[in-house]
Amino acid sequence: MSTSSGFGPNPWQQTSWDWRAAGNFICGGAGTGLLVASALFAAPEAARGWAIPGLVFVGLALIGLGLLCVWLEIGRPLRALNVFINPRTSWMSREAWVSVVLFPAGLAAMLGLSGWLWISAALALAFLYCQSRMLPAARGIPAWRSSWFSPLFLLTAGCEGCGIFLLLGLVHARVTSAALLVFVLLLALRMLAWQRYRKDVDASLVARARSALDLAGRRLLIVGSILPCMLLGLTWLLSAPLATLLTAVAGACAAWAGANLKYTLVTRASFNQGFALLKIPVRGVRDKQEQ
Repeated sequence: MSTSSGFGPNPWQQTSWDWRAAGNFICGGAGTGLLVASALFAAPEAARGWAIPGLVFVGLALIGLGLLCVWLEIGRPLRALNVFINPRTSWMSREAWVSVVLFPAGLAAMLGLSGWLWISAALALAFLYCQSRMLPAARGIPAWRSSWFSPLFLLTAGCEGCGIFLLLGLVHARVTSAALLVFVLLLALRMLAWQRYRKDVDASLVARARSALDLAGRRLLIVGSILPCMLLGLTWLLSAPLATLLTAVAGACAAWAGANLKYTLVTRASFNQGFALLKIPVRGVRDKQEQ
């Protein structure tokens, strides 16, 4: 097959992981981040109302939607159970096994059983860590194999989870100053991790991958960082209803920017490095080692 057809020594974009794989990372990261944010920031009295059950339900629903995307991606869906076979070496298998425990734990948290919200948050972190290690395991994709990829992925999920927590503040009204402070701190750390990641992979990227990452980076900075901070700053000058609305918009912007970054990493920047033929056989000429 010739290089012009997309296969050869020049890098080409992988097609094994598409929008459905990106959907798993987007929804899984947002859902796990929301579960952790709910455990950290939901007021204790919320356990006696509907706020925590509602937040946990949304978090689990997002994780479930992400896993559904993976199931849709499988060429033979009836073989989906094969994903549980190899937890010793496969991060995808480990993610699947953690999810088996996470959903019952989340149900216990929704029922208000003592301590299960924290257990769900811990399992959510384990699930998220498994996700953060999947793409770097594909060593042939330069945009995925940076040592800064996993920290960037984890911080992005934290921003998404906190962002959705702020967005849902329109209905649960549990947004506190501590939640806002952690949210802003995560935004700053995400941008720092992004800059380190971007510098680390720059030399190994092809032009199209570099262009896609640059666009995602601008959106991450403007829509996902600067705009949310500006909106939160305005809340100090406005009445409670408008402040709540602006806080929700700030959370939505941060979550959207994180989702866009993950989509770009999985689908648009995922060019492999091609391959090099160090020795090309010539018909009629014997190899020196054979002589």
